[in-house]
Amino acid sequence: MNESIFLVEPQDAGKRLDVYLAERIPEISRSHIQKLIARACVTVNGSTARSGYKIQTGEALRVEIPPPEPADISPEQIPLDVAYEDEHIIVINKPKSMTVHPAPGHRSGTLVNAVVAYSDDLSGIGGTERPGIVHRLDKNTSGLLVVAKTDAAHSSLQAQIQSRSAERKYLALVWGSTNFNEAVVDAPIGRHPTDRQKQAVIKDTERYTAREAITHLKVLERFDGFTFLEAKLDTGRTHQIRVHCVFIGHPVVGDPTYGGTKRAMPSSYGKLDAPDLLQLIEALQGQALHAYSLSFDHPATGKRLSFEVPMPSDTAALVDWLRNWTQ
Repeated sequence: MNESIFLVEPQDAGKRLDVYLAERIPEISRSHIQKLIARACVTVNGSTARSGYKIQTGEALRVEIPPPEPADISPEQIPLDVAYEDEHIIVINKPKSMTVHPAPGHRSGTLVNAVVAYSDDLSGIGGTERPGIVHRLDKNTSGLLVVAKTDAAHSSLQAQIQSRSAERKYLALVWGSTNFNEAVVDAPIGRHPTDRQKQAVIKDTERYTAREAITHLKVLERFDGFTFLEAKLDTGRTHQIRVHCVFIGHPVVGDPTYGGTKRAMPSSYGKLDAPDLLQLIEALQGQALHAYSLSFDHPATGKRLSFEVPMPSDTAALVDWLRNWTQ
């Protein structure tokens, strides 16, 4: 158990408890501080307090930081495509069909099961179910994500994502021809009002809970009946790109949840060639969405790191077919 005691100075009087402690213990994120407060690991003059409590001059703040709980996850020797690794972080190219962390119905075969077997050192901020996990990708979305080995690295990377200094870019093949070359979709996302398995853009934010969601879209190539996009995230809501794409009328090809599987095939492809295209679409292992680029400042050195990985073979084959047809 790591314990720290702080005495509030006059210049800090009136600050929120969680804000003050996040300033004094920079290696721990504010969200982690709030969790410690909720677990009664923080006291003010010997008594518990809420995160929003306004501290006063002379008060003694005691913070107890328990060691990370051991991961209650079975290590599994699953091959990982590691793009980069050092003593602080691991950058992984996640394949399609792999869930990031255990959840009901997916207790094994996840990225976390593989990472726990791969590395003995992982951040404990995410808890026993998500050791080291800073951000996620949907099960059938492939591409880059970063895993933290230390709490300090985890806090730094989370802060970069929240401040939008970390950059996450995706490739997406969507149905239809967009009426823009570049666009910003700024539409809040929350749980679908009637289908609890989905997310949705929420217009009635007074009645339903929703969080800010911003996606930058840029056209890379146009094909008859399809558009190849780059999507850059400002926020990281569940299914964000998929929800925003269907919201603007262009669902991601192959997306089984948001209408990207069964669409009318453009007549220009002809009766003889359409089956080839249909077979490529049906062969997709999930949506044609790939996190191809990830950039962030190294949590220890501050050096800017950037990584790119190619699309998986099923998506690449579909895009190449459309490209060749267009030529």
